Amino acid sequence: MPSRIHLDRAAGTVEVVWQDGHRSVYGATGLRWLCPCAYCRGEAGMPGWLDTGPSLTADQTRLVDLHLIGNYALAPEWGDGHHTGYYPFVMLRDRCPCPDCTGRRTVEAASATATSATSTREGSA
Repeated sequence: MPSRIHLDRAAGTVEVVWQDGHRSVYGATGLRWLCPCAYCRGEAGMPGWLDTGPSLTADQTRLVDLHLIGNYALAPEWGDGHHTGYYPFVMLRDRCPCPDCTGRRTVEAASATATSATSTREGSA
């Protein structure tokens, strides 16, 4: 759970300080690409708008406002009017863009890939 949330419209960032003291700063462009709503991510087996690899406009990456959704998520409001993406705190923490968290995810992905390759080789032996 966050202990502090700050939207800096001028900088285009959302800063979240977590209860354990960890600090995450999300840039507007990265945050927009994370949008989990049905329009952006798709539904019923259909790809979402972000899956098509669009070029984002300045309005689509301009943070206008930020709303707290219960005790579990944030809902950014974007310059183009988009506001339906609820970003759960669990997802935000998991996708923290800081160097430590990014490095940890890279190591975990490499380990998972190596484990999968080993299992595949052992299964075909």
